[in-house]
Amino acid sequence: MGTMTLHDLTVAYDDVGGGEGREDGEVLLLVHGHPFDRSMWRPQIETFAGPRWRVIAPDLRGYGGSTVVPGVTTLTAFARDLAALLDRLAVGRVVLGGLSMGGQIVLEFHRLFPERVRALVLADTLAAAETERGRAVRRATADRLVREGMGPYADEVLTRMVAPGTAAALPEVTAHVRDMMRAAPPEGAAAALRGRAERPDYVGMLGRVTVPALVVVGSEDGYTPVADARVMSDGIPGATLAVVEGAGHLPNLERRAEFDAVLGAFLDSLPPSAR
Repeated sequence: MGTMTLHDLTVAYDDVGGGEGREDGEVLLLVHGHPFDRSMWRPQIETFAGPRWRVIAPDLRGYGGSTVVPGVTTLTAFARDLAALLDRLAVGRVVLGGLSMGGQIVLEFHRLFPERVRALVLADTLAAAETERGRAVRRATADRLVREGMGPYADEVLTRMVAPGTAAALPEVTAHVRDMMRAAPPEGAAAALRGRAERPDYVGMLGRVTVPALVVVGSEDGYTPVADARVMSDGIPGATLAVVEGAGHLPNLERRAEFDAVLGAFLDSLPPSAR
């Protein structure tokens, strides 16, 4: 674990693996979703960080151990924070992965900095712009988080975040998800919701993606179902779609072995030019 000051905020992050020549190695940057923190990627850090892969997982501004910035945090702000972190770590191009909101930040990062992306991993996310109703719901939810705190919201959405089978078979995973949501700073989570209410449409950009891409989705995801994943996998030339059976919105936690197998196979398939 480390912390770093970037312009006006402090960012907490994990940076693990890479071996002695880590500056020349392969880097996997993982971006968490809302309302979580970088601990959601702990299983993947354990699996992939080592001599071959350097894995970096930051807390986004407003979450975890990073600075809470109230108001509105756009996807552009998140993406620029990631670029600044990579600059400070002397990292050029990365395999960039994100889940849910993290996937939308990944798409925004690719829009802004395509030359820095070696490959994309888009998990349980969608590329379409927010709807009018969705914008209203996000803004209202943001106000509610500031007013009530994260506890009521966390309890309400937990059964949509994880599949019923996860809650029954893996109570420790369910507890981790609940704890992350309850611990999220309300002002930071609200700022991200307000920013996502204004997110642009990335669907038109998909056909211009020229790097390898993996699209992953839980078969029981109630937030971003398989149909949303297919829009991305069909839109990105040569993209791979993987459906993780029995998982909800967080397959990397709910079905760790299956998710890691899919991600590992994708990383192994990358051509030398993508490393």
